[in-house]
Amino acid sequence: MAVDFSNTEVAFKSKSDRELNKAYWLFKMVGSPTLVNVGKSMTSFALAIRFPIKWAVKPTIFAQFCGGETINECTSTIEVLNKHGVGTILDYSLEGKESEADLDATRDEIIRTIERAKSDDAIPFAVFKPTGISKFSILEKANNSLEGLSQLDRKGYDSFYERMDAICSQAHRLNVPLFVDAEDSWIQDTIDRACEEMMIKYNKENAIIYTTVQMYRWDRLDYLKKLQRLAEEHSIKIGVKLVRGAYMEKERERAKEKGYKDPIQPNKKATDDDYNAALAFCLEHISNFAICAGSHNEDSANVLVDLINKNNLSLNDSRVYFAQLLGMSDHISFNLSSLGYNVAKYVPYGPVREVMPYLIRRAQENTSVAGQTSRELNLLKKERLRRKGK
Repeated sequence: MAVDFSNTEVAFKSKSDRELNKAYWLFKMVGSPTLVNVGKSMTSFALAIRFPIKWAVKPTIFAQFCGGETINECTSTIEVLNKHGVGTILDYSLEGKESEADLDATRDEIIRTIERAKSDDAIPFAVFKPTGISKFSILEKANNSLEGLSQLDRKGYDSFYERMDAICSQAHRLNVPLFVDAEDSWIQDTIDRACEEMMIKYNKENAIIYTTVQMYRWDRLDYLKKLQRLAEEHSIKIGVKLVRGAYMEKERERAKEKGYKDPIQPNKKATDDDYNAALAFCLEHISNFAICAGSHNEDSANVLVDLINKNNLSLNDSRVYFAQLLGMSDHISFNLSSLGYNVAKYVPYGPVREVMPYLIRRAQENTSVAGQTSRELNLLKKERLRRKGK
């Protein structure tokens, strides 16, 4: 039976009237492409000249999409979500660092999120972004193979691998499932190989390491089948976070510029079809898979609900999770959790200035994704009227 995601009373039960109104006006602003583009330019300029912007950003867009600047500052968000049956995935959202000291510091912070998850049942997963612990250029040079890397580049790759193994080994030791986020296609093969090696090493008994599969790529169903063969060959469990993807425009532009085949699906329907087929494949092979459906799409959420029922799984089977970003698609998260399904929210955190690239992407995503902002606005408007008794 399909879940009704139009129940705004459930969707926004965690928000006070003040928070609801604030979210409404924020999405009104984000709904203007002109305003978002001007805001991006002004913010980038302010960051470049180190103009103080924290006073304006932290109580507005930062408060909507982030949990805080530190793990401890995220505590109130974790508690509110947990009160309503929604877990937290602490996402340390720094990126673009280059020095070994900065990359090591990010590794250490990610390990602290794993340790916090171990001590808090409200945090079912940890997560990290590979470009947070490696220079982008190293991942790109290693994408085809490690053969032919210069001695210096090989040293850089080895440092990345050691950081990744330190994170994964701690997740395994503490029994905290860990997502490895996906990246651009021209560094994703490097990440896929490392994830596969970590899964072979740490997923013998259950899925600890989760790779992320972006279904807006036309080759990813075949990759899932490869992972299934890997599970059988090595007697391991495969952890997979299924997403549609976040870099479509950049991917298409680079493919055209470099003259190689566009890695992105021809249209949204093809992406949706492959996403739903991936859900079905993983549920069909659930003895080998654990999955998290990272999606803001109501139809795909209901496809997974239907698959859970068809495969006779309990609603809270630990191998199946739904996930959305903090500040978005609460109508999916809270309606699912109210029925007993496993749901978690990505909760980004970090110093305001460092998290600005993430916040700019969220604003642009809500402007560019068809219907995203209008959907959020309509739901918020509906709940505001309901609370006023109209």
